[in-house]
Amino acid sequence: MLGKIGRMFGLGSTPSTFTTVRSAEDVDTGPLIKLDGISKVLGAGSSKTQALEGIDLEIERGEFVGVNGPSGCGKTTLLSILGLLDTPTGGSYLLNGHETTKLAAGDRAHARNREIGFIFQSFNLIGDMTVAENVDLPLSYLGLPGSERRERVAEALERFDLSDVAKRQPSQLSGGHQQRVAVARAVVGRPEILLADEPTGNLNSEQAVKVVEMLSELHAEGATICLVSHDPRWSEVTQRTLNLFDGTLVAADFV
Repeated sequence: MLGKIGRMFGLGSTPSTFTTVRSAEDVDTGPLIKLDGISKVLGAGSSKTQALEGIDLEIERGEFVGVNGPSGCGKTTLLSILGLLDTPTGGSYLLNGHETTKLAAGDRAHARNREIGFIFQSFNLIGDMTVAENVDLPLSYLGLPGSERRERVAEALERFDLSDVAKRQPSQLSGGHQQRVAVARAVVGRPEILLADEPTGNLNSEQAVKVVEMLSELHAEGATICLVSHDPRWSEVTQRTLNLFDGTLVAADFV
């Protein structure tokens, strides 16, 4: 698990000078995310599947966008491309005005760790690390001084009421607490956008509401959030909802 999560945060990647951060004169002059004709083919030969086709999408800074659709419609594939965890087969993806589809793996990891926070259904915490160490993990690639890392971790733990469990391991926590750790880890690096893939899927209804309330609070503070969920309740907290069916964006009444 550490290898998988470490790669997601860019640990072990060749240092990169690539950045999606805009200059002062360019900031806020265009959408944070712009997809143009994005397609994704999985497999090859007789097993080839068109996971996404012709996706055109813009997400502005500060938006809270929901993504709905049945299982297998391409939601997770879309989120993986948005999060630079995967590359499209065709089309253009501009992040902060920068084309990402041709980036080398090290540059993708660099941009991913600085610009994107992830929250997963299965939490994806490292079992033999403490809560504080899990939250610190994305900071370990940013080259921050130890004092600043400790300060950021302490602030995130306090914000999400995790200070009293900072030295515990994930297996000692409830599902709700584990997801709060995952949210803290996602925001500690102060990313441009949060991508949440079914973050309430493994939680009971009370825990789920608390997690969505956390996301709503982060959005109210200016965070850009893309939330994938099967739960129709969360469409009430997002500003708009994208509907996917068989890899394409469709009208709401088509799903």
